Amino acid sequence: MGEFELIRRFFASAACAAGGEGVALGIGDDCALLHVPPGEQLAISTDTLVAGVHFPLDADPFLLGQRALAVSVSDLAAMGATPVAFTLALTLPDARADWLDGFARGLCAMAQDCRIALVGGDTTRGPLCLTLTVFGRLPVGLALRRSGARPGDLLCVGGSLGDGAGALPLVLGERQDTGPEAQYLLQRYWAPQPQLALGEALRGRATAALDISDGLLADCGHIARASGVALMVESARLPLSDALQALFPRDFALNCALAGGDDYRLAFTLPAAELAAVQADWPDVAVIGRVEAGQGVHLLDVAGAELQPPALGYQHFGSQGD
Repeated sequence: MGEFELIRRFFASAACAAGGEGVALGIGDDCALLHVPPGEQLAISTDTLVAGVHFPLDADPFLLGQRALAVSVSDLAAMGATPVAFTLALTLPDARADWLDGFARGLCAMAQDCRIALVGGDTTRGPLCLTLTVFGRLPVGLALRRSGARPGDLLCVGGSLGDGAGALPLVLGERQDTGPEAQYLLQRYWAPQPQLALGEALRGRATAALDISDGLLADCGHIARASGVALMVESARLPLSDALQALFPRDFALNCALAGGDDYRLAFTLPAAELAAVQADWPDVAVIGRVEAGQGVHLLDVAGAELQPPALGYQHFGSQGD
């Protein structure tokens, strides 16, 4: 199967490549054309997923297609952006029709859930690798950034933490379990739902935000550095799912929430006066700490004493998150 036949058969003809609001020209020319209304700007993010690093070599292609796009679109949610379009650069060791069919179906299912259109990309031969670039739009001046947290703000997350990391022993075959709790964790890992609507709702409310990909403590460190503040994380307030707590001891579940990564929930700082309005529409939003003057991320026990975490989070070129 040639490159252009591959593109036509599995991607150009997919429902998610039909275009949509903001797409003036999709697949077929040297470039796609996107339209941004007056008063808005583009938000752009690129993610690369490598076999053996970000997913197992034998990953189900349908599940992989879902996950690959979801983790990229989550960056748009973190900025408060509305999805518009994405591109896919796909490196394949061989062009197997059964693998491509499953991958394309998973990709398209997530694209339709997120209302984002496939507008182009590239294919080449080599070790399995996926690079996705996502484009979103949002009003000028309302992007959620990492640099606005202020002392007195609350530190919040968009829902339960640790489920993605808790699923890893199941994904890697280190634990065998087919019960409902295991299925819940696997669903959270393979099909994380970008918190797009929450991100849009936080425009003009949250003072800083990001999505949790490398672990809560590591990612909160980015907010602390960019904002020049200290984030105080209260371990007793971390929201853990019933499934995670049913399958694993408390200490393991807590470590998953603190340093495991792969949650793709939003973490954000919020003035206390905004909390009631946000929780009225988003009851899963949980307060897990506060912002103070100072620097760094500090983990506290129930009495307020500082704890030493076993790890901060994942980092490609180091032993732990920075």
